Amino acid sequence: MEIKLKKSPRGEWETVNVNAGSTVEDIYRTYGKDLPYKIICANVNNDYQDLNYIPRDGEKVQLLDIRTQAANLVYQYSLSLLFLKAVYNVLGNETHVEIQNSLNKGLYTEISGGEKVTDRSIAEVEAEMRRMVEADLKITLEKVSRVEALDILDKDGHEEKKRILLEELNLKTVRFYTLDGFREFFYGLMVPSTSYIDKFSVMKYRSGVLLRFPHPSNPNVVPELHEDDKLYKAFGEQKRWDKLLGVTYVSDLNDKIGNGGYKDLIQLSEALHEKKIAQIADMIKTQKKRIILIAGPSSSGKTTFARRLCVQLRVNGLEPIYMGTDDYFVEREDTPLDENGERDFENLRALDIELFNANMNGLLKGEEVDLPTFDFMTGHKSFGERLTRIKSNQPIVIEGIHALNENLTPYIDSNAKFKIYISPLTQLNIDPYNRVPTTDERMLRRMVRDSIFRGHDARSTLSAWPKVRAGEDVNIFPYSDEADVLFNSYHVYEISVLKKFAEPLLQAVEPKDDEYAEARRMLRFLRFFRTIEDDSTIVNNSILREFIGGSIFV
Repeated sequence: MEIKLKKSPRGEWETVNVNAGSTVEDIYRTYGKDLPYKIICANVNNDYQDLNYIPRDGEKVQLLDIRTQAANLVYQYSLSLLFLKAVYNVLGNETHVEIQNSLNKGLYTEISGGEKVTDRSIAEVEAEMRRMVEADLKITLEKVSRVEALDILDKDGHEEKKRILLEELNLKTVRFYTLDGFREFFYGLMVPSTSYIDKFSVMKYRSGVLLRFPHPSNPNVVPELHEDDKLYKAFGEQKRWDKLLGVTYVSDLNDKIGNGGYKDLIQLSEALHEKKIAQIADMIKTQKKRIILIAGPSSSGKTTFARRLCVQLRVNGLEPIYMGTDDYFVEREDTPLDENGERDFENLRALDIELFNANMNGLLKGEEVDLPTFDFMTGHKSFGERLTRIKSNQPIVIEGIHALNENLTPYIDSNAKFKIYISPLTQLNIDPYNRVPTTDERMLRRMVRDSIFRGHDARSTLSAWPKVRAGEDVNIFPYSDEADVLFNSYHVYEISVLKKFAEPLLQAVEPKDDEYAEARRMLRFLRFFRTIEDDSTIVNNSILREFIGGSIFV
């Protein structure tokens, strides 16, 4: 029979002959020998499938490696199963493992119960994982009914997983994956055997264990470890906040939505944000900082945060002025080009660094400065409309994607600068093994905002997201550790609010659309969350209002 095959996201479709009953894995072994990276899963007729899937005559099969979000998650789920099996083999069945959050281009986990976790025991866990990879053990999928799944989880003592399934009445079948006799529920796809997940490292880290794996930018190499103290502390703080709020897993949030307790939850979560912003304002006042630089990835809530910070600075007797870097674009014809020959407006060289630094230093000296205004229609700056002078009690609050990059402000006294990194860092997980990726959280925010404020459908947001992520990897994430403070803009309740807006947008993506597979993946993830229909409790200065509407700042 014939199928249409694409070997990579940027490849061309070709018609190939395959034997009836061939799996995607068979097709990969026949036609993918020349590929630079290991294939992890496939997009078949715009729906994600594992490598055991058997295509039908005429179907379109696109092979995916971990440069795509879908395959990256499949790798993470599979590696997590391998890690869990190795931990129980080495440390005993009484051990309790929680896969908590992303950290340092890997997964931060905590292990309790059983034997004491030491550097030596973790080295034994890694050795056991490598033994299983070398043995190429099968990872088998078992689909059972919801009733059967509840019975399995009850016998195995998995209360959190059981709570989720009790609430998800529309879930007809449940996926259990088994590795060498160890069976677990994961809501994502997995690879067919352990040899596919041969790139990883395991190490004891602070109070837990880091499980690290290749980054999409370089699928064949586990990246170097870089200390990420601020991010580690931010996740720890969010964990303490979630405990204070009484929400550890999605089922806890669903309970509060069901009994009406979510309104109190929203108020407490907003109060924690306000307290944190006030603390940052106090630091700026105490340290006498004059230039406040704010950066973060897409959909972090930078604008609302900056405005709320200005309010708190005013409470401290300061008179901040707020500005972005968009007025400092170079003339349109001088904009650098990307690898495709298109103007790259996210490149640092797209900004007039010399003028920006000269203007900021002039303001800090108390001089009157002629600030530019950039006309996006003509692509040129104009002057004479924004003559500005500031006083000594007026810090300058600047938001921009390059704000933490020292090359943006090389001529400004470092003692005057205060850098803030902002991002929604998701700590809430579905259960101990199934986490909620921060990337998905941000993408939901952007999708809802794009729909409400820009008239875009989910297809356009999903289509643009890989390019957005690639830009963040170059311009934002490498500089996060330059920050003096990290602000977590995440609200534990927000996915249940975003679901009301995002679900119909995702459902509108049609099977013929290239974005259908990603839309289906997001819908499967959202079904575990109850919806908060009434968002009236969310205050009008909330960061979430920047995305769902009703903000006094945006």
